[in-house]
Amino acid sequence: MILTVTPNPAVDLTWEIDRIDIGGTHRADAGRVRAGGKGLNVARVAHAQGFEVQALTTFGGPTGEELRDELASSGVPHVLLPVAAATRRSAAWVDRSLGDTTIVNERGVSPSRAEWAEFVAAVFEQAVAASVVVISGSFPPGAPEGLLEALIAAAGERSVIVDTSGPALLAAADAGVAVLKPNRAELAEATGIADPIEGARELLHRGAELVLLSLGAEGMLAVGEVSSRRADRSLSEAAGTQGEAPILRAKLPRALAGNPTGAGDAAVAAVATLLDSGEFDTESIVRRATAWSAAAVLMPLAGEISPQHPELAAELTVAVIGPAGVADAVIGGTDAGPSHGCMAEETESALHPYDRPASVQPAAAPKKDTK
Repeated sequence: MILTVTPNPAVDLTWEIDRIDIGGTHRADAGRVRAGGKGLNVARVAHAQGFEVQALTTFGGPTGEELRDELASSGVPHVLLPVAAATRRSAAWVDRSLGDTTIVNERGVSPSRAEWAEFVAAVFEQAVAASVVVISGSFPPGAPEGLLEALIAAAGERSVIVDTSGPALLAAADAGVAVLKPNRAELAEATGIADPIEGARELLHRGAELVLLSLGAEGMLAVGEVSSRRADRSLSEAAGTQGEAPILRAKLPRALAGNPTGAGDAAVAAVATLLDSGEFDTESIVRRATAWSAAAVLMPLAGEISPQHPELAAELTVAVIGPAGVADAVIGGTDAGPSHGCMAEETESALHPYDRPASVQPAAAPKKDTK
């Protein structure tokens, strides 16, 4: 099961407009309203593709009631924790003529310290049945220091995927998560390193296993490789067998126009579904992540992917460009699994300042059925 954790949910409002003129007045058909936030988008995509999910987030105020009602109608399994602060809103204007989208996100209001403690406890409880935990999206201003580390610790030895930005991206790497998924700008901002490959290597050096780097129309980079359990990485490092991280690049041969709002979330869903299925091959991960990300651009709302994603996966080329940084192979194939012979050679943190409830302890990840 995939558990998604959304610390800063939103009510997403989307309008499609023929053409946006800055400073002008526009008319549009009725906008669409959806429970949003990056983790909820991940859960929607994975659920629609037939995977077992549980979405965990908060709700508060009148906007929170909208989020609760829409999520209930979506059919996505979820757990909502009530908080005093009103749920934020996010507005997207899709320009049909340009095939582009303008987005305004409210920053959100932080829940109280006691509410955050309940949120961390809920992650412990819900993670019992999970094999993968996804922590995705921003944290509202004023969120307590150490919150992300506490959420990661709640996952125990499960595979943890984090999609965030700023100092939180470095904190996630330091905590030794399985996968990080920044875009190029987020990576450069967090690490202070302009070169994307060197920036990704910095996150690996800090403790992350795999960095999936979104490059927009230029595709996606995968630097590193995922182990089956968080404990496996420390064992390989102790044995001195990790070696230099492999680097792959996936790219479509053509540009796509549409709404890119949920493209990164679809990529995260792709990774989560593979890890949940026991598939840790880097080529398979970057291929599905790139195909699902592209398929999300073709859809009007975040949290959906086009049924064309198998065709997009087949169109992709995956180039092995490292560790040396020189393209030495181009890999064709589908999203069905790895193409053999194409790969390059190569203690939980404390919960302070949160108290772990005595009745809630991190459980071992459930064994996968390999039949």
